[in-house]
Amino acid sequence: MPGSNARALEKGRSLPADGLILDLEDAVAPDAKDVARDQIVAALAEGGYGKREIQIRTNGLNTPWGYADIVAAAKTSADAILLPKVESADTVRQVATIMEAQGAHADMRIWCMMETPLAMLDAREIAGAHPRLGGFVMGTSDLAKDLNCAHTPDRLPMMTSLGLCLLAARAYGLAILDGVHLDLSDDDGFAASCTQGREMGFDGKTLIHPKTIAAANTAFAPAESEIAWARKIIAAHQEAAQEGKGVVVVDGKLIENLHVVSAKRLVAMADQIAEMDAA
Repeated sequence: MPGSNARALEKGRSLPADGLILDLEDAVAPDAKDVARDQIVAALAEGGYGKREIQIRTNGLNTPWGYADIVAAAKTSADAILLPKVESADTVRQVATIMEAQGAHADMRIWCMMETPLAMLDAREIAGAHPRLGGFVMGTSDLAKDLNCAHTPDRLPMMTSLGLCLLAARAYGLAILDGVHLDLSDDDGFAASCTQGREMGFDGKTLIHPKTIAAANTAFAPAESEIAWARKIIAAHQEAAQEGKGVVVVDGKLIENLHVVSAKRLVAMADQIAEMDAA
């Protein structure tokens, strides 16, 4: 949501999205940066965003606005600061130092836009840079530009980069969001991209228009059949454990603890979705 667009900031309070990125970077013209910053701070002070996770995407520290953005964001109630074009662990640590000096609340996280070849090569170091790190957001548009590759439907030219960031995120317990789909008229392509992202292991997808929220929610949320199966194997495994058994067969499938861990994660996600819907 462009921070310079007051109507967009207001609309964000009613969108059925899990999170909002309030933007000070690419979506804001240079002569509107200060206004955007002030409007985001005011919007968060007013509140009304419910259980949506709020991230503020700042400008980079190497820009005229980056430092002031981070100082302002650190004093808000936002859940995270999203840094653009992160290419080193040092950048994360610098921002963490500024946040702490400005009194950022203890739960405020740092997220990193991963959108350059150097970021891909240093993904592991960035992932382990600081305890405040919360996750990665794939910047596939900028990445494709720097790689000089095509935006093919199967995204094969970017698969190495996506995989490297997924590995780093999972190794360090971070969340990771897939990049945007640029063609708003391509509903089938968007759905395929969401399916691919979920199959690869992404936690969600970043969106550029509210019209795509429903399709993304459908793609990344567990289906009723998945939830029912997860609850079934959790119950069966608990019953087996009480009998001293480490494994159990459910509907012909061998169920071990590793399957139960995944099932509990899926049920927890379903419960959170239901809680957000109720709110």
